[in-house]
Amino acid sequence: MIEELSEDSFDDVDIALFSAGGSISKKFGPIAAAKGCFVVDNSSAFRMTDGVPLVIPEVNPEAMADYKLGKKNGGIIANPNCSTIIALMAVTPIHRAVGVKRMIASTYQAASGAGALAMAELEQQTRDVLNNDPITMNIFSWQYAFNLFSHNAPMTENGYNEEEMKMVKETAKIWGTDDVSIAATCIRVPVMRAHAESINLTLCSELDEQDAKDILSKAAGIRIIDDRANNRFPTPLDASNNDDVFVGRIRQDISQPGKSGLELFVCGDQIKKGAALNAVQIAELIL
Repeated sequence: MIEELSEDSFDDVDIALFSAGGSISKKFGPIAAAKGCFVVDNSSAFRMTDGVPLVIPEVNPEAMADYKLGKKNGGIIANPNCSTIIALMAVTPIHRAVGVKRMIASTYQAASGAGALAMAELEQQTRDVLNNDPITMNIFSWQYAFNLFSHNAPMTENGYNEEEMKMVKETAKIWGTDDVSIAATCIRVPVMRAHAESINLTLCSELDEQDAKDILSKAAGIRIIDDRANNRFPTPLDASNNDDVFVGRIRQDISQPGKSGLELFVCGDQIKKGAALNAVQIAELIL
C-alpha cells in the first residue's frame, strides 16, 4: 500500500526504512522515533549525529546492540555512505587482525551512485558520442561518456569534496577511533553500476599478503577474485547485482618497509551492499 507521508504515518509502525533524502529524514525521522519506531535512515542526515549509531552489520553491530524490539522504544540508526561501506567491508578484517595506521582510498564511482537520471544520461551520452550528435548534459556539467571527473559532491574548504570527507569522518566513527589517518580521492567513472576502490594501507604490524588473503577469505560478505596468472581481479560487472563485496589485487606495498603496507582493489554494488542491502541488514538486527 502506498500513502502520503504524514506525522501520523508511523503509528503502530515498528521499523521504517527511510530513503527519501536528507530533508525528509530530518523532519520525519525524529517524529517516527518519538512514536516508538526504529528508523533506518539511508541519507546523510544523522550519520555524524552524536548518539545515532552508524552501522555496517558485518563491521560494528555492537553499536546498535540496544536497538531491539522490546528492549528499546524506538530510535534512529544511520546507514553509512556507499563508498565507506564498500571500503570498510574489505579493510575492517585487516584492521581487526593487525591494526591499520593509515588508509588511502581512491574510488571509481558508477553512475548509479548519482541516481537513475545520471544512469540514463550516461546511456544517452554514449549514443550521442557514437552518433556524432550534440552531447546531452542535464545532470552533470561535464561529458560523462568516455570521460571521468572529480566526484560531483560539493567541495569543502580543505580541497576535499564532501564525498571524500564522508569516508574520512564515517570511518573514524564506525571504527570508534581517531588514531587512523585517512584520505580519499573520489572520481566518477562511466560505469553504470557498482563502485570500485583502490585502497592502500599502512599497518600497525606486519602482515604477509597470503595471510591477508586468508583473513579476507573468511570474512562475512567478502568474495575473493585474485588470479594473478590470468590477470583476473574484481570488476564492477562482477559486483553488479551481487550482495557480496569483491576483493582482489591483494599485495604488499613495495613502497613501504617490510610487510607493513598492503594494497587492495575492491568492487561493490552501490545499490545493494552500498545502500539498500545494508539498510535491510540493519533492520534485521533490530528484530
